[in-house]
Amino acid sequence: MKNFSVCVFCGSRSGDNPDYVNQAEKLGTLIAKSNWRLVYGAGNTGIMGAVAKATQKEKGKTFGVIPDHLVQREVGKTDLDHYIVTENMHERKKLMFTNSDAVILLPGGPGSLDEFFEVLTWAQLGVHAKPIVLINVKNYWDPLLNLIDHTISAGFAEKSLKNLFKITESVDEAVEYIANFDQRLET
Repeated sequence: MKNFSVCVFCGSRSGDNPDYVNQAEKLGTLIAKSNWRLVYGAGNTGIMGAVAKATQKEKGKTFGVIPDHLVQREVGKTDLDHYIVTENMHERKKLMFTNSDAVILLPGGPGSLDEFFEVLTWAQLGVHAKPIVLINVKNYWDPLLNLIDHTISAGFAEKSLKNLFKITESVDEAVEYIANFDQRLET
């Protein structure tokens, strides 16, 4: 079976709702139980750290990439299977993306938005066809979805833009969607 890797973009902070961390932990657990490898930003703080710790707790494989200037701030998690320190954010995103087969977005801040829009733009331009899943924990991403709708209605994007990513309300639904995609790759 092909080694399948899932890139998770999410916050280096925990946010103001415990459900954000709980869902991150659940995602990490399910990634490990699915025998997938977690690809993420190599931090040990916030939602990012919660995903990694949960993956490791279940003996899952981990691949982390962190830029040198964030090693102290995000507390670089050096006990990963693969821990890479890059010179900058651009290299980080490139390595995370090229070492993954699917992308999941959990709640996060400007960095997570940057990562999401970059992979979404690449999909729109035909650079890749990897699944992108946005997990809308407690409706966190509703304003983002409204902005995307506004962009479409204002004529700056095609309606098909919304077909380039899947919106789920739960980690379970996201993992099921990715698992079905993974099975299609196997056939």
